[in-house]
Order: sequence, then C-alpha cells, then structure tokens
Amino acid sequence: MKRRLMLTACLAGAAMAAAMAATGATQGWVDVLDQPAVKSPLAARGLINGMALAGKRVIAAGQRGHILYSDDAGETWKQADVPVSSDLVSVHFPTPQKGWAAGHDGVILHSSDGGQHWTKQRDGRPDAADVPVLDVWFEDERNGYAVGAFGLLLRTADGGAKWESVQNASDNPKSMHLYSVRGVGGDIYAVGEQGLVLKLDRASSRFNALTLPYNGTLFGITGTTGALVVHGLRGNVLRSTDGGTNWQAVATQIPVGLTAATVDVGGRIVLASQAGHLLASSDNGANFAPVKLERPFPAAAVLSVAPGRLLVAGPRGIQAQPLP
Repeated sequence: MKRRLMLTACLAGAAMAAAMAATGATQGWVDVLDQPAVKSPLAARGLINGMALAGKRVIAAGQRGHILYSDDAGETWKQADVPVSSDLVSVHFPTPQKGWAAGHDGVILHSSDGGQHWTKQRDGRPDAADVPVLDVWFEDERNGYAVGAFGLLLRTADGGAKWESVQNASDNPKSMHLYSVRGVGGDIYAVGEQGLVLKLDRASSRFNALTLPYNGTLFGITGTTGALVVHGLRGNVLRSTDGGTNWQAVATQIPVGLTAATVDVGGRIVLASQAGHLLASSDNGANFAPVKLERPFPAAAVLSVAPGRLLVAGPRGIQAQPLP
C-alpha cells in the first residue's frame, strides 16, 4: 500500500511539474531546484522530517527546503541559507562542521559551517533520476551513503564531490524503496520494503540481504554496540545481537508505524510513532516501555539533545519532550 501511494504521489508530482513547466514562460514559474528556500518565522512550526546533532548544535530539515539550527537544545531556532526549495527528509553530521541533507528531486546538500549555509552537491537532473533521496548517512567526513525510492543506493568517497550509484551491488532485484541507512556496531545497514535489510560486506563492497522473520515495511535502524534494532509498520520491531544473522521480534503493543529512533546519552533506545507514541528501552532493545506524554506529537524524527531531553519533530513542527 505504501509503495503504491508513494508511486502515485511521485507520478502526480511529475505531471504537475510538467504542466507548470509548459506554462512557466508566461507565469514566471521557477524550478524548486533553482529557487532558494524562503525564510519564514514559522519554519519551526511547519513539517520537519529529519534532525541531527552537529556537535552540540541541533539541525532540523523539512518542507520547502527549510533547514533550521539551534544552539540551545531546541529552545530557539535560526533558519539556514539553502539553495533549493525541494522538500528535505534527512540530515546527518559526522562532524560538528560538516553535514549533509537530502530529499525530493534527487537532492543532496552539503554544509561545511555547522549547518548555517548549504550548497547543492546533487539533484536529479543530470541523469533524470529525480526520485526522492530518503536518507543520508556518513561514516566520516568523506565516506557516505544515501538511499531512496525504487532502490536508489548511492555512495561517495570524497565528501560528496562525486556520488556514484551502487544499486547494482545490492541484493534488491525488485528495486524496493529504501527508507534508511545507518551504521551500528561498526557495520552499515539499509532497510526498506518487504522486510528488506541490507548489510554492507566491506570486503566485496556489496550490500547483501539478510533473512528476517518479517516481510513488512521497515522505516528505520538504530542500536548500540550490543544490539541492532529495526522498526517499521504496525509497531513491528526486530532485534539482533549477532550482526543480523538471527532476529527476534520485540513486542511493543503499538499498532501504528514506528517512524523514528534515537539513542540517548545513557544508551537508552527510543522509538517514536507516526501517531505520537514514544517507547524507551534500557536493555539494548530487548524490551520497550511507553514514555508518559502530556499529549501525543506525531513523529517523523526524534533526537536526544541533552540528558533527559528529547526533541520530537513531524507535521506540527518541533516539540521538546522530557525523558525521565
């Protein structure tokens, strides 16, 4: 169902773009890839899809190319200079200064000053591969990966100066959507539709599929040195303590999609749902318990920013949440 909805949305967007382009000369239409993000005092209240830490600074990315940064754990926000107004869905900083953001229209952006200013490294126009980039993650300031719709899998070894497709080096013959890429315990994983979990074999540079006792969509990856955790539709969580060879289902009692995850400073794993639930585990993901909330806040991203303090982001913007 999710795959069909995304495909329909992509086709509808493409049709709209074509129609607008046809009349652009008379109506002054500008491609979102050429239109810088508009500064707005309400940007922190709009749709936010991704968050990351750049050292102690918090970076948030969302609709219309909005990227925000906060130096007080999310109390106040400033808006960054961004060269596109495409919707952004992911952001990651492997160092306090250098970071990357990604999103629709095949966009990948780079910042070298802690998220205040951004430049475009990639979009979908050179090779017509304008499918959404749904996640980006860097192992260090040179080596990174990006994943997206229809099996998109990109790699860079030079800080994003060049991005190359390694989709043919992945066990994804049906081109399933890939929603997340992350490093856990020294290994790199990507997850997506139909229970797909890919693990990078560094020796062969190939992403090999792992076998799971679950064939539904997975949205994210998290974990600690002791365990790997993946999460997805209908509250499904699976855990492995041997690098993905064996898996156990973890009960959550949550019937909706678990869309985001973070690990706090104490090593607790926190999962967030699209309906506003928060679940926390103090035993490396073996068990999860609900976090008491004053009111649910639907989540696309969750981030631990200080001891006992989370930020939750989604369609209503960004909200602080205590974590006892």
